[in-house]
Amino acid sequence: MKKSLVALAALAVAGVASAQSSVTLFGVVDASISGYSNTARDERATVFPNAFGIPTYLNQGSVKTSRTALANSGYNSSRIGFRGTEDLGGGLAASFWLEAPITNDDGQEGIATFARRSTVSLSGGFGEIRLGRDYTPTFWNDTVFDPFGTNGVGTNLIFASSAQLGAFGTPAASTGAATNVGSSNYVRASNTIGYFLPPNLGGFYGQFQYGFAEKTKYSSGIFTPNVANSQRQGRYVGGRFGYANGPLDVAVSYGSSTVGDDYYAGTTTKTNTLNLGASYDFGPAKLFGEVSRVKNKVDYEVTPFLGGRPDIDVTGYLLGVTVPVGAGLIRASYSRVKYDRNLPFDFFNPANNADPKANKLALGYVHNLSKRTALYATIARVSNKNGAGLTVGGPAFYNNAAGAFTPKSSTGYDFGIRHAF
Repeated sequence: MKKSLVALAALAVAGVASAQSSVTLFGVVDASISGYSNTARDERATVFPNAFGIPTYLNQGSVKTSRTALANSGYNSSRIGFRGTEDLGGGLAASFWLEAPITNDDGQEGIATFARRSTVSLSGGFGEIRLGRDYTPTFWNDTVFDPFGTNGVGTNLIFASSAQLGAFGTPAASTGAATNVGSSNYVRASNTIGYFLPPNLGGFYGQFQYGFAEKTKYSSGIFTPNVANSQRQGRYVGGRFGYANGPLDVAVSYGSSTVGDDYYAGTTTKTNTLNLGASYDFGPAKLFGEVSRVKNKVDYEVTPFLGGRPDIDVTGYLLGVTVPVGAGLIRASYSRVKYDRNLPFDFFNPANNADPKANKLALGYVHNLSKRTALYATIARVSNKNGAGLTVGGPAFYNNAAGAFTPKSSTGYDFGIRHAF
């Protein structure tokens, strides 16, 4: 009897395998020697002993925090995955995609979660319906139209600043033992239903995505637990529409992510993203560009007498270029962002009225040893003004208990190798 069951199980597995049109194991292993250096400066003037009663103060100069590391994902994100497609006939196909992040520099993260993507889908002449954890429509413009693909020290500032505003409030959405999901919907969203237009629309493409918050509702609101972020946080809705034909690719996207809520305070915090990106391949060079506006806002069920917390707006742009040189590729980009905290004018501290802003220049070279293996080098520098604190990575800017130090510059480099399989 036991042998019969084993035989039947083997036949069942064989039947499933034969029905599968294709199953692929794929991945990327990317490692780099990376360095980061972040400088903060005391901008208060030295005050010597005086007869006017002004407190003395000794300027503390600047403090640099730096780190050298063997890092991963400097050119492409390290990953391992499985994907497969079954031909159902009549133009229909069922597919799955399971992709896990890996930290090959220390081996601490592997196939513990399929946090990069975990989807199942049905596709045909109508397009594709995709269910699971997937990239958000608004993230695509940040990475597709960045010569550095939002990887390594060259990652553009639009992505860096927007990801900060898109982080969930605490306590964040429950993720159990997983540490790499559930902290933000900016790059990927969980529990989503996505729809993609079919590819035969003369170059036009698009997608729509809805992500469930998956919170417990109570039929009488008075029984709702008094716990922050327990009712709406995690919801995402967004879409992207574009046109790609020959050397031109242009797309616009919009998304709204609910990053926090407080049921009894009657507040819902959202991060709304609108961006437009484009690229054009001239042959000798390919140009990239993106403009973005991100708003972090609090919606009130009853607006406070003083108006509540002002919105935080971040606007930015990116310009980039890639130039093929033999077996290599030169990459360069310039990005700039500005924060608008929408605060009332401060007559007593005029310095508080200046909008924080930052700009970044990144340069890099990729040398392809084969179709799957490449060596790469990237250098980048961020300049912060008026309290902006963006970095290329690595340690945080130094500050003391008195808050005397202001973030200034951040520089970094990646020298690495990438192998894809």
